[in-house]
Amino acid sequence: MTIQLSRRSFLFASAAVGGGLYLGLSPEQADAAEAGQLNAWVVIPATGRIRIMASNPEVGQGIRTSLPMVIAEELDADWAAVEIVPTLADTKVYGRQVAGGSQAMPTQYELMRRVGASARAMILTAAASAWGVPVADLTTDRGHVVHGTRRAPYGQFAAAAAALPAPDMASVAVKDPAKFRLIGSFQPGVNNRAIVAGKQDYGIDAVVPGMIHAAFHKSGVQGAKVKSANLDVIKAMGGVKDAFIVAGTDEYEGLASGVAILADTTWHAERARAALKVEWSDSPAAFQSTAAWAKMAADAKGKPPAMPIHASGDVSTAMAKAARRVQADYAYPFIPHVPMEPINCTARVDGDKVEIWAPTQNPEPGRAAVAKLLGVAQENVTIHMMRVGGGFGRRLQNDYMVEAVAIAKQAGRPVKLTWTREDDITQDFLRPGGWHYLEAGLDAQGRCIAWDNHFISYGRDGKFARAAGIGPTDFPAGIVEDFRLGATILPLIHTTGFLRAPANNAFGFVTQGFIDELAHAAGADPVQYRRDFLGAPRIIGDPKSRGPYNTGRMRAVLDKAAAMAGWGRKLPKRSGLGVAFHFSHLGYFANVIEASVGTDGTVKVHKVWVAGDIGRQIVNPAGAINQVQGSILDALGACMGHDITFADGAIEQRNFGDVPMLRMDAVPPIEVAFLTPDYPVTGLGEPAYPAVAPALANAIFAATGVRLRKLPLDVSLLKA
Repeated sequence: MTIQLSRRSFLFASAAVGGGLYLGLSPEQADAAEAGQLNAWVVIPATGRIRIMASNPEVGQGIRTSLPMVIAEELDADWAAVEIVPTLADTKVYGRQVAGGSQAMPTQYELMRRVGASARAMILTAAASAWGVPVADLTTDRGHVVHGTRRAPYGQFAAAAAALPAPDMASVAVKDPAKFRLIGSFQPGVNNRAIVAGKQDYGIDAVVPGMIHAAFHKSGVQGAKVKSANLDVIKAMGGVKDAFIVAGTDEYEGLASGVAILADTTWHAERARAALKVEWSDSPAAFQSTAAWAKMAADAKGKPPAMPIHASGDVSTAMAKAARRVQADYAYPFIPHVPMEPINCTARVDGDKVEIWAPTQNPEPGRAAVAKLLGVAQENVTIHMMRVGGGFGRRLQNDYMVEAVAIAKQAGRPVKLTWTREDDITQDFLRPGGWHYLEAGLDAQGRCIAWDNHFISYGRDGKFARAAGIGPTDFPAGIVEDFRLGATILPLIHTTGFLRAPANNAFGFVTQGFIDELAHAAGADPVQYRRDFLGAPRIIGDPKSRGPYNTGRMRAVLDKAAAMAGWGRKLPKRSGLGVAFHFSHLGYFANVIEASVGTDGTVKVHKVWVAGDIGRQIVNPAGAINQVQGSILDALGACMGHDITFADGAIEQRNFGDVPMLRMDAVPPIEVAFLTPDYPVTGLGEPAYPAVAPALANAIFAATGVRLRKLPLDVSLLKA
């Protein structure tokens, strides 16, 4: 990894109050540090516990455990004696602070190693001077400097170390991974006990003196504005302190128009909201309906794609020469994020100063949006990154942050805004739906010699909506020599967003389902057909981009998952094994699912075997396994029951009764194995998700002979 920052801009040492070592990004921040005030990654006080800063948003992915583990490993600290402290959102100090795209580990792993290694080097230099021995004669052990039988804690040398020049981060020595003691060990999350005991503070738990509770009622049709509301009636209700219209902005994805209700409690605010009567303006989004879009997609099927995306070879000629042609139509709907913690934000506006307590995955765009709305400097916006009770990409967007600030500004006092579950669903930045009209040509041996995909999804002004698009190098581009991919974009005004393994979570279902159909048409074993389909190990795509994939790594996880599941074994009637693999967000995953189908169409998943490759090092196996298992369960629930539909411009679903979540009695055993080839370390939030739905659909086909090509899977088609 190339380190772009200079050593002074990245790593520094200064004498903190009480005599300690303080490491971080900004010298200006360090000079102003007070005892106990932590604004950078490492604080070593003269006495007491070493403190390591957790600077990334924690959304359940365990990053507040795993990244500090990396620092602690290279620092050679005693993990049991380390205190982990969450930081404010401050990119000037900490750099990238985002929970999204499985990017924290690949972008910060080597960086955090060098933070810890630099701190250790400075401590050793100070100790060598104090003891009058060469640095090379010293070692460290769990937060202590060791010289023969002599042993002293780091804090003893912290003040002297603080006066030393910072080492060159690019050349500082890091550990041989073979000597890791902490990295690679199973460690519970640093907040696990608090969570289990109900003591963990999430965004929704924020309390600010003098705050009032708010509900914000918006139209279900995006872009509609409040024309009038019965505010006098609402203001007269018990517990209500005020009610007013928020005009909103005219920007797409800007501040929405609505009615804010301020009350003593959220319960009072929602009770008043139930009595609210609002007249809304017409919206250009009123045309949106699931039925209308389905007709548009069907009409586009027989026409050429409006927009070419990728073409190689001569698909038409190859199709004409094919011994057999296979056609299939795949479709998937809009789906919501539905994190367990409802959307919320607490805000205080004091003149040109703004303070926000938000469970956000991406604070900086929120800071910019708030500053723009209020006309204040971005540095005047302080953001407390609260623990997030589930995000899955929803909290990459900060609309709730802007709403809370706008209401607090108008209210003249701190405000806690809390959405209901109905708000969560009807105002979500949805994962976009889409259709794929596929055709493949097979030669006499069953090999795929041509691939044609007319992809239809949503967007505006000739551009895909957020998370709707497909890339020109996405699998299986580059695999099939004669390959064509084109798209047609349907009009959409509702907001869309990234949802766990954005886009890939649907593309995996389509490509792996269709490849399974090709294997069946060729009379081939589904695993062997995929091995042959991938061909020789090679990298496909631009190595400098985020998109290239390694077919050898794909085949390795495929083989591992198949071996784990005992692929090829005989199963009872109406039971089957399904297999799928996918490359997403730099990770390679393959799944085998064993499922049975009752004569009434009921599907039971008996077990899931998962093989993953995210590079040479698994930092915390406990957290990694949990991440994979969580992705599998998330994907199973979505493919079995999540479907967002529109009518007259508005989302029809309202709550969990309409968007059923996976129940405990449907949770299967999930066996996880990691391959660790010598490639850079990558993340885990996304890549285990996309292969789940196709593996299940393929298992259902193996059990019943019925091919399900649409999500959510329609089990009514499976009745014997």
